[in-house]
Amino acid sequence: MYRFLLHVTYAYGLPICKPLEQEIKRLGYQVKWFSEMEQSSCLLRDTGDLLITPQDVIDYEPHVVLSATNIVPDFFPGIKVQIFHGFSINKRASEKGHFRVRGFFDLYCTQGPSTTIPFQKIAQELGYFEAVETGWSKVDPLFPIVPTQNQRPRILVSSTFTPKLSLAHSDQFITELKRLMDLDHYDWMITMHPLMDKDRADKFRALENTNVTFKDTTDLIPLFKQADLMIADTTSAIAEFLLQEKPVVTFNNNKPDNHLIDIQNPEQLESAIEKGLARPTDLMVHIKQFIADTHPYKDGHSSARVIDTCVDFLRKDKKHLKSKPLNLLRRLQIRKKYKFFTFRSYNKLITLK
Repeated sequence: MYRFLLHVTYAYGLPICKPLEQEIKRLGYQVKWFSEMEQSSCLLRDTGDLLITPQDVIDYEPHVVLSATNIVPDFFPGIKVQIFHGFSINKRASEKGHFRVRGFFDLYCTQGPSTTIPFQKIAQELGYFEAVETGWSKVDPLFPIVPTQNQRPRILVSSTFTPKLSLAHSDQFITELKRLMDLDHYDWMITMHPLMDKDRADKFRALENTNVTFKDTTDLIPLFKQADLMIADTTSAIAEFLLQEKPVVTFNNNKPDNHLIDIQNPEQLESAIEKGLARPTDLMVHIKQFIADTHPYKDGHSSARVIDTCVDFLRKDKKHLKSKPLNLLRRLQIRKKYKFFTFRSYNKLITLK
């Protein structure tokens, strides 16, 4: 009976871990949750599977901690596994971002070649963790891909919360969006990042009419499946949507590439939408190449691969791995954050037969 812990921070971590929870229970293993934030804790409290305090986690003694966050407490028992909270989209070009290694994880379950190759290279250089390609649990419910049956094209608008990267912070873009939404050519859905500034989110709520629906949710997969095209900026949701082989129009994307239709001026939006809905051959070829590099799995079984990989790692001899770095400053910061001061640190890897 293996014991798993699902470790999340914000509510957007729940759709990442829910498919993992289902797979763990299907296999007959034990699973609990731990959340750092009230916005996600309140959604888990009624399940009876939420551990409230760090001491609860220590008493539970998980064999595996599956973390959809960047940092996991070293005083949690078990092997620490990074499952990621998004795809690598070069959101901040000046930072290592997705590939920043902070010295807390023993295993990285990567999403596709674009993440596997860099992490395996880092693993070889540092020597204290392994990286195994599994696919990403969050997108399991996306598959199999079913063609939409919309009477008229349905467009999903999504934005990140970072002001300098966000279309939601452009009043000109909102004005042009409203003009198009009033034309009765398309059906529209709008969703905002849960950390979006309230005033900005309210501007989009005000766009609701008979053609437009505002969706207040962190579970975007159902919206992806309904939409024929996405309009976005530099949000990580772009990569998830593209896995369906559906076009994305971006506004001032941080690193536009040929798998996107990127515009710099709101006046270009209408023609970009028409181009995306036409699905030109060259665009669709580039989207398929992006999928092959980012997340080539279409079977909806990435969660199963993650759990199998964790169990294999738990059982295997790990003597070849070096000790993780001391990370004294980060360990102190974690203890202050949790208001849980202990000298104990579960840095030694366990092996179960």
